[in-house]
Amino acid sequence: MELSIINKEGKDTGRKVTLNDSIFGVTPNEHAIWLDVRNILANRRQGTHKSKERAEISRTTKKHHKQKGTGGARYGSLKGPLHRGGGTAFGPRPRSYGFKLNKKVKQLARFSALSMKAKENAIKVLEGVEFQSPKTKDFVSFAKNIELGEKKFLLVLGEPNKNVYLSSRNLQGVNVITSSDLNTYDIMRSQNIVFTEQALGNLETTISK
Repeated sequence: MELSIINKEGKDTGRKVTLNDSIFGVTPNEHAIWLDVRNILANRRQGTHKSKERAEISRTTKKHHKQKGTGGARYGSLKGPLHRGGGTAFGPRPRSYGFKLNKKVKQLARFSALSMKAKENAIKVLEGVEFQSPKTKDFVSFAKNIELGEKKFLLVLGEPNKNVYLSSRNLQGVNVITSSDLNTYDIMRSQNIVFTEQALGNLETTISK
Protein backbone atom coordinates (compact mmCIF):
# COMPACT_ATOMS: atom_id res chain seq x y z
CA MET A 1 0.00 0.00 0.00
CA GLU A 2 1.41 3.37 -1.07
CA LEU A 3 0.77 6.67 0.71
CA SER A 4 1.70 10.19 -0.29
CA ILE A 5 3.98 12.07 2.08
CA ILE A 6 2.55 15.44 3.09
CA ASN A 7 4.25 18.38 4.78
CA LYS A 8 3.25 20.37 7.86
CA GLU A 9 0.96 22.56 5.75
CA GLY A 10 -0.90 19.51 4.45
CA LYS A 11 0.48 19.78 0.91
CA ASP A 12 1.71 16.81 -1.10
CA THR A 13 5.50 16.68 -1.28
CA GLY A 14 5.40 14.56 -4.44
CA ARG A 15 7.05 11.65 -2.67
CA LYS A 16 5.43 8.36 -1.70
CA VAL A 17 6.10 5.67 0.89
CA THR A 18 5.17 1.98 0.77
CA LEU A 19 3.70 0.54 3.95
CA ASN A 20 5.19 -2.77 5.05
CA ASP A 21 2.64 -5.55 4.46
CA SER A 22 3.97 -7.54 7.41
CA ILE A 23 2.87 -4.68 9.70
CA PHE A 24 0.04 -2.93 7.86
CA GLY A 25 -1.32 -5.81 5.78
CA VAL A 26 -1.97 -8.68 8.20
CA THR A 27 -5.36 -10.29 8.80
CA PRO A 28 -6.64 -8.56 11.98
CA ASN A 29 -7.01 -10.74 15.07
CA GLU A 30 -9.69 -9.08 17.20
CA HIS A 31 -9.15 -11.38 20.17
CA ALA A 32 -5.44 -10.46 20.34
CA ILE A 33 -6.42 -6.77 20.22
CA TRP A 34 -8.88 -7.28 23.08
CA LEU A 35 -6.28 -9.12 25.17
CA ASP A 36 -3.61 -6.45 24.64
CA VAL A 37 -5.95 -3.53 25.40
CA ARG A 38 -7.13 -5.32 28.54
CA ASN A 39 -3.49 -5.95 29.53
CA ILE A 40 -2.50 -2.29 29.01
CA LEU A 41 -5.44 -0.94 31.03
CA ALA A 42 -4.91 -3.51 33.81
CA ASN A 43 -1.23 -2.56 34.11
CA ARG A 44 -2.19 1.12 34.40
CA ARG A 45 -4.42 0.54 37.42
CA GLN A 46 -2.85 1.74 40.67
CA GLY A 47 -4.52 -0.84 42.90
CA THR A 48 -3.96 1.30 46.02
CA HIS A 49 -7.49 0.84 47.41
CA LYS A 50 -7.58 -0.07 51.09
CA SER A 51 -10.11 -0.25 53.93
CA LYS A 52 -9.31 -0.80 57.61
CA GLU A 53 -10.00 -4.19 59.10
CA ARG A 54 -10.86 -4.80 62.74
CA ALA A 55 -7.21 -5.27 63.73
CA GLU A 56 -6.41 -1.78 62.37
CA ILE A 57 -9.24 0.10 64.09
CA SER A 58 -8.33 2.21 67.11
CA ARG A 59 -11.19 1.82 69.60
CA THR A 60 -11.57 0.96 73.25
CA THR A 61 -11.06 -2.66 74.25
CA LYS A 62 -13.56 -2.35 77.07
CA LYS A 63 -16.27 -5.00 77.03
CA HIS A 64 -19.38 -3.66 75.30
CA HIS A 65 -21.90 -4.98 77.83
CA LYS A 66 -22.02 -7.56 80.55
CA GLN A 67 -21.68 -11.20 79.63
CA LYS A 68 -25.08 -12.39 80.85
CA GLY A 69 -28.54 -11.07 81.41
CA THR A 70 -29.01 -8.82 78.37
CA GLY A 71 -30.59 -11.37 76.08
CA GLY A 72 -27.99 -10.43 73.45
CA ALA A 73 -24.87 -12.05 72.07
CA ARG A 74 -21.68 -12.33 74.11
CA TYR A 75 -19.97 -9.50 72.25
CA GLY A 76 -16.74 -8.14 73.67
CA SER A 77 -15.35 -5.67 71.08
CA LEU A 78 -16.52 -2.55 69.23
CA LYS A 79 -13.92 -3.09 66.50
CA GLY A 80 -15.95 -5.71 64.64
CA PRO A 81 -17.80 -5.04 61.38
CA LEU A 82 -21.23 -5.32 63.06
CA HIS A 83 -20.73 -2.01 64.89
CA ARG A 84 -20.78 1.52 63.52
CA GLY A 85 -17.17 2.66 63.12
CA GLY A 86 -15.83 -0.87 63.22
CA GLY A 87 -13.53 -2.52 60.71
CA THR A 88 -14.64 -3.60 57.24
CA ALA A 89 -15.13 -7.31 56.67
CA PHE A 90 -13.37 -8.60 53.55
CA GLY A 91 -12.59 -5.06 52.38
CA PRO A 92 -10.27 -4.15 49.48
CA ARG A 93 -6.51 -4.53 49.90
CA PRO A 94 -3.67 -3.09 47.78
CA ARG A 95 -2.98 -5.38 44.84
CA SER A 96 -1.65 -5.45 41.31
CA TYR A 97 -4.17 -5.96 38.49
CA GLY A 98 -1.47 -6.53 35.90
CA PHE A 99 -1.02 -9.84 34.16
CA LYS A 100 1.52 -11.27 31.75
CA LEU A 101 0.77 -11.37 28.05
CA ASN A 102 2.99 -13.20 25.60
CA LYS A 103 5.25 -11.02 23.48
CA LYS A 104 4.00 -12.50 20.20
CA VAL A 105 0.37 -11.87 21.16
CA LYS A 106 1.14 -8.20 21.88
CA GLN A 107 2.97 -7.92 18.57
CA LEU A 108 0.07 -9.53 16.69
CA ALA A 109 -2.34 -7.13 18.41
CA ARG A 110 -0.34 -4.06 17.30
CA PHE A 111 0.00 -5.37 13.74
CA SER A 112 -3.76 -6.12 13.67
CA ALA A 113 -4.68 -2.65 14.94
CA LEU A 114 -2.40 -0.93 12.40
CA SER A 115 -3.73 -3.13 9.59
CA MET A 116 -7.30 -2.18 10.50
CA LYS A 117 -6.42 1.52 10.34
CA ALA A 118 -4.65 1.03 7.00
CA LYS A 119 -7.71 -0.74 5.60
CA GLU A 120 -9.89 2.18 6.75
CA ASN A 121 -7.51 4.67 5.03
CA ALA A 122 -6.99 6.28 8.43
CA ILE A 123 -3.20 6.61 8.19
CA LYS A 124 -1.26 9.68 7.05
CA VAL A 125 2.50 10.09 6.61
CA LEU A 126 4.05 13.42 7.48
CA GLU A 127 7.38 14.74 6.24
CA GLY A 128 8.06 16.15 9.72
CA VAL A 129 6.65 18.53 12.30
CA GLU A 130 8.46 21.19 14.32
CA PHE A 131 7.35 24.23 16.32
CA GLN A 132 9.56 27.14 17.36
CA SER A 133 7.85 27.33 20.75
CA PRO A 134 5.01 25.51 22.56
CA LYS A 135 1.77 27.03 21.25
CA THR A 136 -1.60 25.30 21.21
CA LYS A 137 -2.73 27.71 18.47
CA ASP A 138 0.05 26.46 16.17
CA PHE A 139 -0.95 22.83 16.74
CA VAL A 140 -4.61 23.62 16.01
CA SER A 141 -3.58 25.20 12.69
CA PHE A 142 -1.41 22.17 11.92
CA ALA A 143 -4.32 19.78 12.61
CA LYS A 144 -6.58 21.79 10.28
CA ASN A 145 -3.93 21.81 7.54
CA ILE A 146 -3.77 18.00 7.52
CA GLU A 147 -7.61 17.83 7.60
CA LEU A 148 -7.85 16.37 11.10
CA GLY A 149 -9.05 19.48 12.94
CA GLU A 150 -12.26 17.90 14.27
CA LYS A 151 -11.03 14.33 14.57
CA LYS A 152 -9.41 12.31 17.32
CA PHE A 153 -5.94 11.39 16.12
CA LEU A 154 -2.62 9.95 17.23
CA LEU A 155 0.60 11.68 16.16
CA VAL A 156 3.58 9.30 16.15
CA LEU A 157 7.01 10.96 16.23
CA GLY A 158 10.37 9.38 15.52
CA GLU A 159 11.90 10.95 18.63
CA PRO A 160 10.62 13.03 21.59
CA ASN A 161 9.82 16.66 20.76
CA LYS A 162 8.98 18.83 23.75
CA ASN A 163 7.44 21.71 21.77
CA VAL A 164 5.12 19.42 19.83
CA TYR A 165 4.06 17.59 22.98
CA LEU A 166 3.39 20.78 24.98
CA SER A 167 1.51 22.35 22.06
CA SER A 168 -0.91 19.40 21.92
CA ARG A 169 -1.27 18.80 25.66
CA ASN A 170 -4.39 20.97 26.14
CA LEU A 171 -6.24 19.56 23.14
CA GLN A 172 -8.85 16.92 23.78
CA GLY A 173 -8.70 13.98 21.40
CA VAL A 174 -5.04 14.49 20.41
CA ASN A 175 -2.30 12.16 21.61
CA VAL A 176 1.41 12.52 20.80
CA ILE A 177 3.80 9.59 21.34
CA THR A 178 7.04 8.25 19.90
CA SER A 179 7.22 5.18 17.67
CA SER A 180 8.91 3.19 20.47
CA ASP A 181 5.86 3.78 22.71
CA LEU A 182 3.26 2.86 20.09
CA ASN A 183 0.67 0.50 21.60
CA THR A 184 -2.61 -1.16 20.67
CA TYR A 185 -4.75 0.88 23.06
CA ASP A 186 -3.66 4.27 21.66
CA ILE A 187 -4.09 3.01 18.10
CA MET A 188 -7.62 1.72 18.66
CA ARG A 189 -8.87 4.79 20.55
CA SER A 190 -7.84 7.13 17.72
CA GLN A 191 -9.79 7.77 14.54
CA ASN A 192 -6.65 8.52 12.53
CA ILE A 193 -2.92 7.93 12.91
CA VAL A 194 -0.30 10.37 11.63
CA PHE A 195 3.24 9.03 11.32
CA THR A 196 6.22 11.23 10.68
CA GLU A 197 8.53 9.82 8.04
CA GLN A 198 11.17 9.15 10.70
CA ALA A 199 8.65 7.34 12.93
CA LEU A 200 7.60 5.09 10.09
CA GLY A 201 11.23 4.23 9.44
CA ASN A 202 11.78 3.39 13.11
CA LEU A 203 8.61 1.32 13.33
CA GLU A 204 9.94 -1.89 11.79
CA THR A 205 12.70 -2.16 14.40
CA THR A 206 10.83 -0.88 17.47
CA ILE A 207 7.55 -2.74 17.03
CA SER A 208 9.27 -6.10 16.68
CA LYS A 209 10.94 -5.85 20.09
